[in-house]
Order: sequence, then C-alpha cells, then structure tokens
Amino acid sequence: MSVVGSLDTNLLVRLIVRDDEAQTVLVAKLLDRHARRSESLWVPVTVMLELEWILRARYKFSKAEVIRALSSLLTTMELVFESEGALEQALANYEEGGTDLGEYLHLALAQYGLALPFWTFDAKASKAVGARLLKT
Repeated sequence: MSVVGSLDTNLLVRLIVRDDEAQTVLVAKLLDRHARRSESLWVPVTVMLELEWILRARYKFSKAEVIRALSSLLTTMELVFESEGALEQALANYEEGGTDLGEYLHLALAQYGLALPFWTFDAKASKAVGARLLKT
C-alpha cells in the first residue's frame, strides 16, 4: 500500500466517538475509498497524542476505553502510523503502568532512538524502565 495523505485528529475523533453522523460517514467513506485502492493514510504520532488527550479530557473515556480505541486504530489496514512500534510499546506500558500515555510514548521513542535514559522531573514517569528522575 502506498501512502497518499494523512489524517488530522478530528477525523479520528469522529470515527471513534461518532458524535456527528455526517462527519462520521465522510471519514468512513474516505477510509473505504483508500482501502479499495490499496492506499494508506498516514497518522502522525502527534495526532495520536492529541487523540488520547481529547478522548480522555473532553469525552471522559476511561483508561481502558482509550487503550481499546487506540489499539483498534492500530489494526486498521488503511492507516499507517508514524513510529508504530513505539506507539504499540507505549500503549502496552500505559495499560500496565502508573503514568500517562504521553510519558510512555516519550520513553518508547527515546528507546527506539537509542537515547536512554529518559530524564524527567516527573516522579511517576521516572519509575518506568529506562527513565530516570533528575533530582534537584
């Protein structure tokens, strides 16, 4: 599959939340059209971070609901994700861990970039494997 475009967060929100029927149908048609052509749409890692925040903060998704929604997107054949391996690792760590998805994603990206330890002032984040607390 060749990548022919990318998606903004608001399209993925419509696909998951389905709070605007007309926009949900448009997103579904877009994905279907590209799937029929064996084309992929790219999802930047920043879109995934924003999506997690919107689902949690605006739509009050629980941690389990966020994980389920993002994991479902990762299995969508017509979507290609920036740093997909790091996203998958971050989601797995988020499911088991005590800090937020953003911290786990930062850490996974640092690990993929062979740039550990991941220094932080965040005490919860510093408990993750590969992270270190910078003490004052």
